[in-house]
Amino acid sequence: MIHVIMGLKGSGKTKKMLDELHQTVASAAGDVVCIEYGKTLTYDVNYRVRLVDAKEYGINSVEMLKGFLSGLHAGNFDITHVYVDNLYRAIGKPMGSDNAACDEFLAWAATFAETNSMSLTFTISEDPANASEEMKKYL
Repeated sequence: MIHVIMGLKGSGKTKKMLDELHQTVASAAGDVVCIEYGKTLTYDVNYRVRLVDAKEYGINSVEMLKGFLSGLHAGNFDITHVYVDNLYRAIGKPMGSDNAACDEFLAWAATFAETNSMSLTFTISEDPANASEEMKKYL
């Protein structure tokens, strides 16, 4: 299952994601991972969550994020939830620059999550009115 939290900058996307993350970690039967760009959530995330800085790993494209998620799962089959804060920054794209690439990634993510019994949540900094049909399926 995947979920997209979409809104303009300052609309509370990260807060909503953190609330979901903390609810998940309180009841999760497996491991929870949060991927961010830059170290901004260090003091906001529960210590039981594996916090990963995409910047440290040089993730700057859709393909690299796919490989990173695949590698996370390959290294730990106990991961049940992955949260990605600010998908566009994590893949090195300016806001709203490439909806087609984002759509393709979300389709891949949905298949990956279902195949591996994972839940993936992404925040996207963009007006929900600009969401493509693919994105709307996951809002």
